[in-house]
Amino acid sequence: MRVRVVRSADPGLTGREGVVVDETQKMLVLDEGGREVKVPKGLCVFSFTLPNGEEVEVDGRKTVMRPEERIKIYEGHRAER
Repeated sequence: MRVRVVRSADPGLTGREGVVVDETQKMLVLDEGGREVKVPKGLCVFSFTLPNGEEVEVDGRKTVMRPEERIKIYEGHRAER
């Protein structure tokens, strides 16, 4: 999925963009034209481009957890409906 750093506490990260190739608890790993760059999620606001072309802005601080933990939280919210 394509992503761009919209804002960051580290000005050197703002404007970086690439394709997400990996995710850890605290980092997104982006492929920037053949070069992998680690971006700390907690410092950034990201704009993700969905397959339909829609852009979604996400505050990285809300994603600082293991990816599998986020799935459990989502499933819990779905069950409450």
